[in-house]
Amino acid sequence: MPDPANPATRRLIIVSGVSGAGKSTVLHALEDGGFFCVDNLPVNLLLTFAREIAFSDLPHYREVAIGIDARSPVAALTELPTLLEQLRHLPLMPELIFIEAARETLIQRFSETRRRHPLSDGGTPLPLAIDREVQVLEPIKACADLCIDTSNLHVHQLRELIGVRVAGHRPGSMVIQILSFGYKKGLPRDADLVFDARCLPNPYWDPALRPLTGRDAPVCDFLAHSPEVEELIATVSRFLRDWIPRFAQRDRSYLTIAFGCTGGRHRSVYVAEAVAAMLREQGLDCMLRHRDL
Repeated sequence: MPDPANPATRRLIIVSGVSGAGKSTVLHALEDGGFFCVDNLPVNLLLTFAREIAFSDLPHYREVAIGIDARSPVAALTELPTLLEQLRHLPLMPELIFIEAARETLIQRFSETRRRHPLSDGGTPLPLAIDREVQVLEPIKACADLCIDTSNLHVHQLRELIGVRVAGHRPGSMVIQILSFGYKKGLPRDADLVFDARCLPNPYWDPALRPLTGRDAPVCDFLAHSPEVEELIATVSRFLRDWIPRFAQRDRSYLTIAFGCTGGRHRSVYVAEAVAAMLREQGLDCMLRHRDL
């Protein structure tokens, strides 16, 4: 097993995902972070290139990112999970990052840019091409170390997210993302654990608090004086203290913990901030994102 503390161990990130979800943006962000990047590498060359990276003395191979997508033959893509297991026997720290987005978002993006979908032809409508690609890439998504849903992210947010969670991530450690969201805009597709804060008193019904967020002092005061809020935060904190180390023992590199309320502006934001502060006090590598603010 490669040793993350060994300076000779090379880091290899494989970036895959559906077309239009932002794979190129991810690779550009990694390149800005010092990674040597190669896009659209044929899958059948992955193991050969990985061996070159692992045993080369070239300094620019210290951190490498490779883009693989549905332009590779389907038969080759189905072999990627097996190839990943072979990579783990090399002096490499391989990670697979999968980029996705909601179907409606992808359709909108292709319509706005007027780009041709790689699986589309004259007789294949765009929605069907997207569905086919999602199906082809499903086995790759299933073995990803990190899935990122870019439906609600613009380019600059995605680049920042990659810079913090991936480029700035220390191999061998686990990066935890605390996420707040609103149920009315849908569940976050990339969440590993989801906690529902809709059972808590809702500041929305106070006209003076409605335009504020869970980061503003009046809303914080309102929620801080609620026994239910205090109990939920304490219960979740105990759960995470017990179980985050067990996730880490399974060699997890990434963990997303999401808190939801109706609109994603008050209760979920406050609880997410409180839990993130608790995790940081314990010395855990933790980032905070409010999806719907």
